[in-house]
Amino acid sequence: MSDFDAFHRLEEAGWSDPATAADYAAHFATAATQCVPGMVDAVRARPGIRALDLCCGHGNVARGLMRAGADVTGLDFSDAMLDMARAAVPEARFVQGDAMALPFEADSFDAVTIGFGVPHIPYPDRAFAEAHRVLRSGGRFAYTVWRGDDPVSAFPIVFGAIAAHGDPSVALPSGPATHEFADADVAETALNNAGFSAVTRTIIPAVWQMDDPGDVFDYFLQGTVRGGALLRPQPDAAKAAIRTAIVDRIKALCGDAGPWTVPVPAVLIAATA
Repeated sequence: MSDFDAFHRLEEAGWSDPATAADYAAHFATAATQCVPGMVDAVRARPGIRALDLCCGHGNVARGLMRAGADVTGLDFSDAMLDMARAAVPEARFVQGDAMALPFEADSFDAVTIGFGVPHIPYPDRAFAEAHRVLRSGGRFAYTVWRGDDPVSAFPIVFGAIAAHGDPSVALPSGPATHEFADADVAETALNNAGFSAVTRTIIPAVWQMDDPGDVFDYFLQGTVRGGALLRPQPDAAKAAIRTAIVDRIKALCGDAGPWTVPVPAVLIAATA
């Protein structure tokens, strides 16, 4: 079994945990939801179109598509996420499934979205090919990923602190790089290979607002799978050092006194089938 299959098992187990799913929805996803209007615009959601939201999570993108008037179907592998999505957007249809092997006929949708799900798919190219297959000709596709090349961002702050102060024996199984598909060239190549054209890239300046900069540590510990898998097994002294390093870095970048506005910039990639 490949290392990417081990990564897939980690993701499935992590996001199927109701506590992790709920914490992500309550805290981490406050930044993700700021990207929803851009996604809705990118796929030209409107009354009369059929939209498919892959890796739908707790339903924030589906809710945006629904408010634009689209007929919405959401898909996720996590029962915990689907339970929240159904409660949040009862007008939409939600199904459990695999983004790499969609249970839909070809040419079934006018729009497909993936809100921050791409790095959680072990083989993203398969998901892109499936998205293209189920889209009608001329249909729109859009996904969001966290930007990794901005030093004033929660991601390099947190993972830099882990690298500097964490136990190096705590590691993740091999999988897609978290920010790989935020790169313009990588995204265009992958989407062109899947059959898409007219690929565009837009940066979205999402942020977290918080009274305690240490909350950033907790967001990754409690509301993410990769972050949690790296942070939970750390010795107590390492956890404390990581948290202190995160707080110090946020204060250095965002100001010594709160409340703090912590950047979590994202990238929106859009294309046409």
